Parts: sequence; C-alpha cells; structure tokens
Amino acid sequence: MNNDSILTLIFNASVPVQLVMLVLMAASVFSWALMYVKRGYIRQSQGEAKTFEGRFWSGINLSDLFAQLSVRQERRFGLEAIFENGFREFARARKADLDNSEVVRSAHRAMKVSMSREIEMLENNLPFLATVGSVSPYVGLFGTVWGIMESFRALSGVQQATLAMVAPGISEALIATAMGLLAAIPAVIAYNKFTSEVDAMIVRYENFLEEFTGILQRQAQSPK
Repeated sequence: MNNDSILTLIFNASVPVQLVMLVLMAASVFSWALMYVKRGYIRQSQGEAKTFEGRFWSGINLSDLFAQLSVRQERRFGLEAIFENGFREFARARKADLDNSEVVRSAHRAMKVSMSREIEMLENNLPFLATVGSVSPYVGLFGTVWGIMESFRALSGVQQATLAMVAPGISEALIATAMGLLAAIPAVIAYNKFTSEVDAMIVRYENFLEEFTGILQRQAQSPK
C-alpha cells in the first residue's frame, strides 16, 4: 500500500475515526517534542554533576567554591543548587551561634528541600510519556472498532456483501491501531530510558548530600 492510498483511506475515514487519528497524531508530536527537551535536560544535568563533582573533590576550599557559584548570574541546578543552598544555610546557622548539631540539621534540611526541587524538575512530564505509552494503543483500538462497526453497518442495506465492499472500511479502521502503536512504542521506550537515568541521578544526589553532610559535621566542630 503506497502513501497516496494511506492518505486516501485517512481522508475517507468516518469523523470519529479521523478524530481518533488526530488525537494520536497530536500525542505523538508532543511526545517527540518532550523526548527531545527531556533528553537535553538530563544530559545537561549529567554533565553539570560530573563537572561539579570534579571541582568539589579537587580540594578547593568550600567557601571559595560557594563564592564562585554565588557570583554567577545563571540559575544553578542539580548538585550546584544542592551545595549552594546547603552551604548558605550552614553559614547562616553557624553565624547565629546555633548548636553544632542544629547547624548541620539546618543545612541538611535545606539540601533536602533543594534536592526535592531538582528531582521534581528531572521527573517533570515523565507521567505524560507513561500515559501516551499505555493509553494510545487502546485509543487506536477504539478507532479500529468504530471503523469496523461502521463498515458492517453500511452492509446492512446491501443484498450481497463482498470483500471489496468491506476492505476499504476495515483498512482505514486498522490505520488507527497502527497509529496508536506508533505513538505508544517510542513513548514507552523513552519513558523507561529516562526513568532509569533519572533514578541514577537521584542516587547521585543522595550520595552527595550524605557525603557533604559528613563534611559539614566536621567543619561545624572546628573553630570558626
């Protein structure tokens, strides 16, 4: 079947089937756009984490690292944001002459809040991909069932039914199922891949938070 015949079947399909195809096409377009944006954000987060960890564990003074981050105009995210918020709260609580344990707890809470915000950004819109992946086949199946039902209904007033009379209607109905699968399969693959990468980033954030908390505990016990 060539492209012209497929387009002809789509344009000749009943209005409900065409609406199903339109919904599936829109879902597919939005999914691919989201995949492109999400892939770029995750890659950027991974690159930022690697760069920041290299600077953090290079032996640089933490106050100097904080000062370098604070003068930058662009938004900090990922490990940079977790570190900056934690160290800022640590410095504020220590200046307020709080107990050493309370100083560390305050910094830890600030980092937890910051980490939750970063995780939310990483996971943003992933449920949409999951929804497209799980729902699209059923939406396409609905269009197929409706199209086949309409085809057989059209035969009710015919004396003698032939395959040639039914085939076009069934073909246009099956296109809805194909479009549902075309929308669902990339969305499922992308969702699984992104979820795995996001989970790895979350573990990375949690490990850094705990390691940095240990460093702050030692600093809190040292003279000011």
